[in-house]
Amino acid sequence: MNDALEVARLLDILGNRNRRRIIELLRQKPCFVTEISETLMLSPKAVIDHLQMMEREAILSCEMDERRRKYYYLANDILIDISLKELRIAVPVPDPEAIKNDQLKKSVAMLARMIQAHDQILASLEQVNHDIESKINDLAQIHKDIFESDGEISVVIALSHQPLTLAELEQATELPSSRLAEIIKQFERKGIAKKEKDRYLLGGVYAE
Repeated sequence: MNDALEVARLLDILGNRNRRRIIELLRQKPCFVTEISETLMLSPKAVIDHLQMMEREAILSCEMDERRRKYYYLANDILIDISLKELRIAVPVPDPEAIKNDQLKKSVAMLARMIQAHDQILASLEQVNHDIESKINDLAQIHKDIFESDGEISVVIALSHQPLTLAELEQATELPSSRLAEIIKQFERKGIAKKEKDRYLLGGVYAE
């Protein structure tokens, strides 16, 4: 514990770059304050502060020359050996077989969700198809005076998808062009269909 504190204290002292420069200079020879100041280009006051601190820590010592000038020298040289110790942390290596099994489980779960979503969509489509069939039957039964044949119903169904040209209607309903022209003319007269540019679309309340 004491060794650790001693090292920490010395590292704190040597953490200052100018103190390290002063020690390096004094390794070469003892120096006066003015010599240190001029050599290292530091103010005399800063040099004195650093010297006094290191003197208190018994790193430096001083003596007087014949002219009673103080000169400083290393009382105890400092050699700090810092070694880096590799820290090994055990990191668990995933088992390839476990990874493969985990991926398989995720893929199976994803497939199950996709199939369930597919089944729900199909169920909804079946219900929509059933509703469409019911509505077609309603049209055929309730509006017999308007829809006198299956051909007229097929035209309404075709136009329910999107506006179509006469040629596209003929292809969608497979009705003869003459019969289709009659139905379209009848629908326009009754307001069931209308023409915009070259396309026919449901009109009025029939488009709602």
